[in-house]
Formats: sequence, structure tokens, C-alpha cells
Amino acid sequence: MDKVRVGVIGVGGMGTGHCEGLTKNVPEAQLAAVCDIDPKVADEKAAHYGVPGFTNHKALIRSGLVDAITVATPHYFHPPIAIDGFHAGLHVLSEKPIGVTVKAADAMLAAAKESGLVFGVMYQSRTSGAIKALKRVVDSGVLGRVYRAAMVETHYRTQAYYDSATWRATWKGEGGGVLLNQSPHGIDVFMLLMGLPKRLQAVTRTWRHHIEVEDEASALIEWENGATGYYHTSTNEAPGTYLIEICGDGGKLTYGGGSVKLTTMNPPVDVFTRDATKMWGEPEKTEVPIEIEQCPSGHSVILRNWVRAILYGEPLVSPGAEGIKSLEFINAVILSGATGKPVDFPVPRERYERWIRMKARTSTFRKDVHEQRETDPKHVGR
Repeated sequence: MDKVRVGVIGVGGMGTGHCEGLTKNVPEAQLAAVCDIDPKVADEKAAHYGVPGFTNHKALIRSGLVDAITVATPHYFHPPIAIDGFHAGLHVLSEKPIGVTVKAADAMLAAAKESGLVFGVMYQSRTSGAIKALKRVVDSGVLGRVYRAAMVETHYRTQAYYDSATWRATWKGEGGGVLLNQSPHGIDVFMLLMGLPKRLQAVTRTWRHHIEVEDEASALIEWENGATGYYHTSTNEAPGTYLIEICGDGGKLTYGGGSVKLTTMNPPVDVFTRDATKMWGEPEKTEVPIEIEQCPSGHSVILRNWVRAILYGEPLVSPGAEGIKSLEFINAVILSGATGKPVDFPVPRERYERWIRMKARTSTFRKDVHEQRETDPKHVGR
């Protein structure tokens, strides 16, 4: 195989970004087909890219035109489409999140493992030089025993954004709000650095928008090693914030405003606390320069890495199997916010499945829809 023939499923939104990235930035790939349930969108994109268009993903999968698929549909459809792809012998890249519920994602991961095919997820934040630097520092062990971690990751969306499609911001159509749509990238980074917690207690609310799911969420977190922390997200702030703090006995790591800062402590905090004879003072602080790699980043880097993993066995930057971590955190925050009670990890699969089905089944929410299918211009072709 000289090139991987890729079909993009769901091209009314982020799928267009996949098409642009594949055609402009991934020389090892050939965009071979597109699919969308809206015939007008499918025809327009097929004509634009000069490839066959489909309105049924199974027809595309059975066509023999593709070796692999990317899935950029609404979230609920990611697992069943991916599973159909794996069963047909196709490699799969899923948009984030890999599903709405951990139970559905478990089935997706099982199908991927059984197939032996390449499964990736679109967590492009992992390609950032700054995020790579954060991961490098954490893995080095210089922070020592981590005792606190925090992330504040806020976004902004208009009501027009939520009114652009019937499925957006509904339990039946999307399965969640800011946590499932805007925040999975940041949560993926937080889990990459800290790992899944032991327990969390969350507060969620719908504050600034006319939607039935959350537009704001906060969580107090406990990890297995005794570390505690905090996570906050919303679509209510302009300008948005992206801030990470990880504090250990050996030092403090912070990220904000595009810069990474490491401050080490000598002796470590726990040692100084125990051994100091003076009433006042603190460990000696040293600012350690952190080099941030200047490297390509964005959707196209993930797409190319996934294609090269198919062709050459290149290690995946964002393996699909790791997509379960961010989804598990999201499910836990939503469930805790809804019940007002702590949620332990792993998230209870059947309980969450029953709860979200009930929310979808009993929903009486209605909104005025002014349909717009438009890719966020920040992501097109990157």
C-alpha cells in the first residue's frame, strides 16, 4: 500500500477539517470518499473534493473504496460506526470524545483490539510543544510526590452556536454539554498528566444558555496517592482561560498563557516541613528553564501520524484506547453533578447507561433551531 485511502464520515462540521487536512497536509493519504446523512451536504462535499459521496456509512464501508475511515458525526454515533469499520477490516480514527458513555466506548475498544487494526482519536492538543514539555517534566519525576493538581479550562459559545442543530446540547442528541463537546481536549491533557482519579465530587449547572445540558462544571478530585485537586470548565467566559498547576514535594509546574514554568524546591517540601528548626521560612526555590519544542501541531499532525501508523507502524500520538480516560472523567463529573454525590472510579457502567437513557427518554426540552453546519474556522486545514 503506497497510500491509505480514507473515507470521512460526517462532513457537515469537523469532518470538513479532516478532508482539508488529508488533502493538504497528509501526503501518505488519499481522500477517497465522503459520507453525510444530509444528501445536500454529501453531494456538495463529494463534488468539492472530486470523490464519491454517500449518505449511509455502511454503504461507504462496504464500497471497497477505502482502507480506513475517520468518524466526525455527533458523539452517539462514534462507537457504532467505528465498530462497523473494524468489523469490515478498516482502520479507524474517531473525533473526540470516542463516545457518550463508557459502556459504549468499552465495546468500541473491544472491537478495535479484536480487529488488530489501527485505532486513533483526535486529541490534537497532544501535538503541542507546550503539552509535550509538561508531559516530559511530569514523567521525569522532578516534582516528586504530587499532592495537588488543578485545571481551569473555559470557553465561550453563543446561543446561535447551540441553536445551529437539533442534536446540540441535548441529552438525546449530544449526551452532554461543555464536558462532552468543548472540554475533552483539556481533560485528555489533564488525565495524560495526572491519570484517572480515585473519586470526585462535582457541581454542574446550566447558567448562561437556553440548553438542557451543562454549560459549566466544577469538580473536587482525589487521586489514589492522596493528591487532591480541582477542575473547572464552561462555555460562559470570554476570553477563555487555559491554566494547569501540578504541585509536588520537589517542585511546582504551571502552564498558562502559552508558557510552561517549573520551580524546584531544595530540600523537598515534605523534608523541609519535617526537619526545619526555624519558625519561618520555606525551601529554596529555583526557576528551571523549560524548552518548548517548536513543532507542527493540530489536527493534521494527528491525521498524518495515524496514517503513518497504518503504513509503517509509527507509534500513535493519540491512541484510541486512551480516549476512554477522558470519557470516564466526563461521565463521572456529569453523574456526580446530577446526583450531588461523589462518584468513584471506575464509573459504574450500567448505572450511567440507565441514567442517561432516562434523561433522553423523559426530556421535554424544546429550542428554536436555525440550522448552520459550519466548521470552526480555527481548525480547518490544520
